[in-house]
Amino acid sequence: MSASRHAESGAPCWVSLMARDLDRSRDFYAAVLGWTFRRTTLGEEFTVAFDGRSPVAGIGALAAGLRVSVAWIPYFGVEGADVTAARVRERGATVAVGPLALPPGRGVLAADPDGAVFGFWEGRTVRGWSVGQGAGPAGLELRTRDAFAAAIFYAEVLGWASTDDGRSCDVRYEQDRVLVVDNGDVVAALRGGAVESAPDPQVRPRWHVSFRVPDADAAAEAAEAAGGTVVAPPTTAYAGTRDGRTDHAERTERTERKATLRDPDGAQFTVVAAVSG
Repeated sequence: MSASRHAESGAPCWVSLMARDLDRSRDFYAAVLGWTFRRTTLGEEFTVAFDGRSPVAGIGALAAGLRVSVAWIPYFGVEGADVTAARVRERGATVAVGPLALPPGRGVLAADPDGAVFGFWEGRTVRGWSVGQGAGPAGLELRTRDAFAAAIFYAEVLGWASTDDGRSCDVRYEQDRVLVVDNGDVVAALRGGAVESAPDPQVRPRWHVSFRVPDADAAAEAAEAAGGTVVAPPTTAYAGTRDGRTDHAERTERTERKATLRDPDGAQFTVVAAVSG
């Protein structure tokens, strides 16, 4: 796995999962997503998942006795891990781990004010990895109580829509979503209630990751066979365009079939398959 340039300020740069049983987790994702795995320089307890020759995600072993929920965690590129960690604390959020030196950079694990776990990374990033295209996941979405309050927090912490330089992500509002745009492509979305609505106390805020598959129905069947759960069965829907437009002409071009799954440790994710025709 080769490193490339530093990530754009505030842009997603990696996703990872800490599993209770690393071998079982690797077997599950190999069966469902077709991934292969390689060890890393961090030791036997950390692996990188590959889709063909492209690195997609990291999967590591959760420390024994650590009682935390298992979930997919996105990491965002930052110029300074220490400065970003200070911004997190100043806004009433939590820095759980780090900054830790993990060559070729430094990483931090944090939680936003509503408890959604995320990470940020100072250093060089994986070549060709990005959300929505390239080797990365198909999508990244924060499901939270109040998308606009969350957008303010992440913008202040990660530098979204910053006017200090030309390398920060832009932010655009669309109905009940906040879209994060990097070089013209939507790389993350924050979804909550409508602007006029009060925050929903029943929502458990978390970041949700989507991965591409050739066949969403086959992936759902494989998940159940491998000990996972189908949370939402496969459905077909119009996907719109990469920049968020949803005109009819583009809808017919980007129809997708999706299913939400849960791995044996309880981590949820969505599989996405393009539908031709």
